[in-house]
Amino acid sequence: MNAYTIVGGGAIGGTIAFHLARAGHEVLLVDADPAHVEAVRRDGLTLRRADGDESVRVAAATPGEADGPLHRVLLCVKAQATAGAAAWIAPRLDPGGYVVSVQNGLNEPLIAERVGKERVIGAFVNIFADVVEPGVIRDGGPGAFVIGEPDGSASARVDRLVADLSALGTQATTNVNGYLWSKLGFGAMLSATALADAPMADLIDRHRPLMYALVAEVFAVAAALGLTLEPFDAFEPAAYLPATPSPEREKATDRLTAWLRTQPKDRSGIWRDIAVRRRPIEVHDHYREVFAQARATGTATPLLTGMLARLAGVETGRAPMGEEHLRDLEAAR
Repeated sequence: MNAYTIVGGGAIGGTIAFHLARAGHEVLLVDADPAHVEAVRRDGLTLRRADGDESVRVAAATPGEADGPLHRVLLCVKAQATAGAAAWIAPRLDPGGYVVSVQNGLNEPLIAERVGKERVIGAFVNIFADVVEPGVIRDGGPGAFVIGEPDGSASARVDRLVADLSALGTQATTNVNGYLWSKLGFGAMLSATALADAPMADLIDRHRPLMYALVAEVFAVAAALGLTLEPFDAFEPAAYLPATPSPEREKATDRLTAWLRTQPKDRSGIWRDIAVRRRPIEVHDHYREVFAQARATGTATPLLTGMLARLAGVETGRAPMGEEHLRDLEAAR
């Protein structure tokens, strides 16, 4: 069995650590929250499902307690914590080791600056889980999980990862960037729904023209870069391209919102960070590279810029959460 270090034991990292440990792999969970680490040490790592809880024993440590050498590292921290986590990993990573960016956004280049691009693997994950208390992760149901080399090549190390993570339905890809940019389009919708306190599916339904325009801006940048977008779960990126007939786009959105209504979480993690956890959101880091590429290619992103500015106001308390933000953005189209 293989040994893994999971850096970041939240919703994604905790879910992955649970399934790796359950499959018999040696796992070290590294997390900055001492209460979370202590709960895992004391009671095990618990996955909460509708039919009951299940716990597994997992070694856990804070960054100050853990040390190297590290070999197979799955980096699962929030995007804004990537630089600090990569700096912690770099001196502890053994020469044959690698880091898998199991995060939202485009974090692989930043990690490569610290550890070298040949030791970075990309991943796309769409797991709807949540930390409900220290040591306990609420299962959000199945979601896409795809792993691939950033340069599009096939590799034995990716195949090994996919096999070890088979309980999560993981697949290998030679186009991980296509998945990541597709999720940035989908994520623009979900980010917008965090401006109001209502279910994601309902807000997408009520504000379809705005949602389409947000996705279109992200995908215009992807098109300028020559990327091929990949579908995942119930999100069909081809439906949101300019040449797609409107009836096809509406049907695709019907399928997307119907799928969202089946998920245990009806609001996004972005909404939860603002309304429940009262902590900074990571979305601004997700779209930093999108804006950089938009400037480089001369692609306009006024709605995306405006939506994120409104989110910044809501998360800092300068503006109340409310659906009027969506209506104002629609009026500005």
